[in-house]
Amino acid sequence: MIRAKKSLGQNFLVDQNIIQKIIGTADIEGKEILEVGPGTGNLTNEILKANPKKLYLIEKDNELSISLKNKYNDKISLYNEDILNFNTQSLSKNKLTVFGNLPYNISTEILCNWIINLTDENCWFEELILMFQKEVADRIIANYNTSAYGRLAILANWRLNIKKVCDISPECFSPKPKVDSSLLYFVPKNNFVRIKDPKNIEKISRVFFSQRRKMLKKPYNQIFNGDQKILDTLKIDLNLRPQNLNFDTYYQLTCEYEKLRS
Repeated sequence: MIRAKKSLGQNFLVDQNIIQKIIGTADIEGKEILEVGPGTGNLTNEILKANPKKLYLIEKDNELSISLKNKYNDKISLYNEDILNFNTQSLSKNKLTVFGNLPYNISTEILCNWIINLTDENCWFEELILMFQKEVADRIIANYNTSAYGRLAILANWRLNIKKVCDISPECFSPKPKVDSSLLYFVPKNNFVRIKDPKNIEKISRVFFSQRRKMLKKPYNQIFNGDQKILDTLKIDLNLRPQNLNFDTYYQLTCEYEKLRS
């Protein structure tokens, strides 16, 4: 019997009702599907029943990888790799539908890596159906003027439209995690602010949110040296706090920052 490894943040989804809800979020038949962290294959079974054109699995755990390969054989393309070091864009020329019960200790890193490495010309996925710790999911979908709003929401909402599918209780997993989970659905935006280097979004938001309870004057001066023209153009009031600026203002600030550095 395969036991979940705490070191890899493994919590296997076992609730069949939730599995069916996940499957129902996307059309699978005839599509190329990527499942990240398939674990013991509970979701994999249902994906295969829906007749995908091709199913790619990425599983870091050696023992689980062997088990999955023996179980599904030529029905899958299996990669025994660390998703953080894997080039997902190399899997196919076609856009993928991605499912993932992501390890909570690296879930935000996975999502941020995928967003930062997107190109303007092409997005390698059609949709993402990903599970996160609820507290993290709340930060991803947070809107401005809320306490959960911050760097993660600003980066995620730059290229993706996001909605919550449902919350999931610890009882749906084995072993049971100590926190609630949330399933999020992502699709790429057709229209978004063109930014030369997405890492600059991270830099701008990091500086502004380093003291999220303070007014904007200090971080703004740190980056833009008090440039009044930018303030007038973007209609920014330096008496506000970082959480009071909407998504687009942070993207426009990033563009202004890139102009200064060019």
